[in-house]
Amino acid sequence: MKRYLVIGNPIDHSLSPLLHNYWIEKNKIKAIYEKKLLKENEIENIILKIRSKKIDGINVTVPFKNKVVNFMDILTKEASETGSVNTIYFKDEKIVGHNTDIDGFELGIRSYGYNVKKKKIFIFGAGGVVPSIIVGLKRMGALKIFLYNRTISKSKHLKNKFSDTEIIDKENIPKDIDMLINASSLGINKSDKIELNYEGIGNNKFYYDVIYNPTETNFLKEAKKYGNKIENGKKMFIYQAHQAFAIWHNVLPKIDEKVEQLLNK
Repeated sequence: MKRYLVIGNPIDHSLSPLLHNYWIEKNKIKAIYEKKLLKENEIENIILKIRSKKIDGINVTVPFKNKVVNFMDILTKEASETGSVNTIYFKDEKIVGHNTDIDGFELGIRSYGYNVKKKKIFIFGAGGVVPSIIVGLKRMGALKIFLYNRTISKSKHLKNKFSDTEIIDKENIPKDIDMLINASSLGINKSDKIELNYEGIGNNKFYYDVIYNPTETNFLKEAKKYGNKIENGKKMFIYQAHQAFAIWHNVLPKIDEKVEQLLNK
């Protein structure tokens, strides 16, 4: 039986096993998908298990998406472009690092019927998923991308990679901003709050949170109070998983009503 993992820290919030094991059963594949809490010094050993074929594939979540890069033999174009890996597999005796987050984000945003073209976007956070979001936004024709992170050095690292972005303070979000994205891990815990001047930012904005569990973070709750459109990262999660599943099993699973129900638990 083949074995697949999602690794991260924290990991309890991850619904990846629910989704992948549903698709595994639906497609009659002999495999199991589990989640594993890791410390950073354990990453190399778990990835080496792919080489020894004890593990057949790994998904990577917070905070390891850029930390696993150094342990790959090969990076795909998407992983190289972002410096971020969320899907690992073994091919031609090489450990391959790939990124399905770019397409996952883009397909998710399009599924909500939102047009990013010529829009101004503010991103809160500078973690491993942010390069994928920036690439996705640029693909979709975003006009301007503003960055904020509590650790300024991380914002500067992103600015060096994507020179046409702009670092700003969260108190200086432009009045004509169109979309605000939480790409940090703040919100995984239900007590987490992102301190923004929600009222001052105004209404009729699109607030998007990459977090999908809980389904409505405090970031989204606050935005909704002031008449804004809100969406969580559920569709991004589904689409990135959809592509990872296809890579591992050579099967494109069906995104049916049961998938939506599973993730609404």
